[in-house]
Amino acid sequence: MKKIILSFILCGGLVFGQETKVLTLPEAISYALQHKAEAEKARLNIRKGDAQIAEVKANAYPNISFNSSTAYNPLLQETVLPGEMFGAPGQQVKVSFGQKWTSSNMVQLTQNLFNQSVFVGLKAAKSTKEFYLINAQLTEEQIIEKVANAYFQVYQADQMLKNAESNLSITNQTIKIIKGLYDAGLARKIDYDRVVVARNNVSSGVQQLENTVDLTENALKFMIGMPMSQEITLPEQTFEPALLPDRTADLSERTEIKLMNKQLELLEWQKKASEAEFYPTAALSANYGFLGQGQKMPLWNGKDDGVYWSDMASIALNIRVPIFNGFATKSRVELNKIEIEKAQADLRETQLGLDLEHKNAITKLENNMTMIGMQEENVKLAENVLSNTRSNYQHGLATLNDILDAERDLTEAKNNLTKAKLDYKLAEIDLLKSQGKLKTLNDIN
Repeated sequence: MKKIILSFILCGGLVFGQETKVLTLPEAISYALQHKAEAEKARLNIRKGDAQIAEVKANAYPNISFNSSTAYNPLLQETVLPGEMFGAPGQQVKVSFGQKWTSSNMVQLTQNLFNQSVFVGLKAAKSTKEFYLINAQLTEEQIIEKVANAYFQVYQADQMLKNAESNLSITNQTIKIIKGLYDAGLARKIDYDRVVVARNNVSSGVQQLENTVDLTENALKFMIGMPMSQEITLPEQTFEPALLPDRTADLSERTEIKLMNKQLELLEWQKKASEAEFYPTAALSANYGFLGQGQKMPLWNGKDDGVYWSDMASIALNIRVPIFNGFATKSRVELNKIEIEKAQADLRETQLGLDLEHKNAITKLENNMTMIGMQEENVKLAENVLSNTRSNYQHGLATLNDILDAERDLTEAKNNLTKAKLDYKLAEIDLLKSQGKLKTLNDIN
């Protein structure tokens, strides 16, 4: 009994864990922005920008270090000096300099007083972080666009499935009509067999579309980083087209333009960093330490052991003035200018492309709205044709081919309407992208 109860509990937990989630477009976008690797890497790049700023700032702070060196000299260097120095005229005397053991322990401080490359680097690091912030925004917009496209692809597949199921229901109704006529001796056996074959073909198409729905749902779950085991369903009203009253666009607000302008700014800073090599540099350095010398290890011996310690200190101002380096700096500056001009050309081309993208999005939006109206009328007309054809068939005024053709026309009209609605939603996404307003998809149902 305990095992049975435990089995029921586990099964209940499994069913609860597989509960279907109703997923709206804003929820799908929010989930993707939290779980996709691209969004996470963009956030990490922002932290990277903070670290780069801190790294460049370090060059403006004092640098303090401690150096210790202890050496043993088994053979001391000998120098030959005139004997007169030692009371031995006409002779040469060998004299050893130094001690067997020496130990130098020094604290050193250096401080940049003027270094143009450090000042430029600080400003460039700030621009680099701003670049990462804009790039993160662009990454979010790209994720939103991909998720929205995948989201509406699921809707299209689901609507196509519903169309096929509706067609299957219509075909079943036709079978009932033909069967009734056949039983009454008013229809041929071949007519009944043909509608059964048509029903089987439609049923096969329904199965294929069910697989298509599963595939598009899995693609959407992958796009947003959701586990494949999570069952999802989409609210039906989201697929209905919504008119966008504002169709104007300010290209300067496009994230792509902002990013390219920031890239130009970084290239300018790179040029200034190269030009900084023309400037002199000045730095202050200070040293203080102790030097120990003797016949024994100095670190733990003193004067009583024949080791003598003395302190030493120095303060220096180091100035470096560049004079000539073979035109290397001038060449680097010229290369930087070329990169800037190339980036400016790319910016102009991008602006032209974005303007084209906006105009095309408006055209597609208007055309697809017109197409939706036409297809809605077409569906109503196809339904009337099918109804009238059935009635005519019962009175001997139409053939079975007429009925089957009318059913196919109705199915095609419904599928065309579904495609027109999808094309409208995709054009809607393109328009929002061209306006730099993709994030407003969180508010569109």
